[in-house]
Amino acid sequence: MSENRNPQRDQMADESMVRNLAAQAKAVWPLEQGLFARYGSPANILDLACGTGEITRRLAELFGSATVTGVDLEESHLNTARERAGSFGERVKFESGDAFELTYPDDHFDLSVCRHILQAVPNAPRVLEQMQRVTKPGGHLHILAEDYAMMHFHPTRLDSDEFWRLGPVAYAANTGSDLLSGRKVFTWLNELGCRDVRVDYVTVDTVRVDRELFASIWEAWRDGYTDAIAEHSSFSREQVWDH
Repeated sequence: MSENRNPQRDQMADESMVRNLAAQAKAVWPLEQGLFARYGSPANILDLACGTGEITRRLAELFGSATVTGVDLEESHLNTARERAGSFGERVKFESGDAFELTYPDDHFDLSVCRHILQAVPNAPRVLEQMQRVTKPGGHLHILAEDYAMMHFHPTRLDSDEFWRLGPVAYAANTGSDLLSGRKVFTWLNELGCRDVRVDYVTVDTVRVDRELFASIWEAWRDGYTDAIAEHSSFSREQVWDH
């Protein structure tokens, strides 16, 4: 593979991403947690692209006897994750790894989790292929995929539909990723031969999530991505910030 595997590396490594990951976990996990009941009692869990380990720790709490391995490329996030997960002892570990070339053997994990990352990398099906390879027959893949065409805001001062289409979506396309990948994951999983592929929608809005928490997600995202979107779209920095 010759393409840049991590086109959003600078944004992922920025301190704003640490804030973003924490806020996203607080907002999304209460809405998502119930979905994990269908996976039984997995003994060995992979959290791929784990970042600072926000969800890794929650998985360890939810599955109290499981071993959970968090994998990420960003060493600063892994160091933070290790510091925050110390109370779990050897049951939770964090390792540096490439989602496109996982070093684990075939049929290794009972449950493989990947959240908030497919839209940020090129060739997302390759990541799913690797997840399938390292997951045992009869195991489960849990994917939280994003589709930025499903961002809806009202009322707004500016045209938010136009902004997402010509700003972030264009930025991603120009740098090698796809912010509309969420709608494609069902097809990709079926093409891999996965069985019993299901789609559930996790809705994050000001009805289900505290307003201040909801706002903090977007403030962190704005702080980390404004310059990159302005560089790779038709919007100026000021226009991106205003949206």
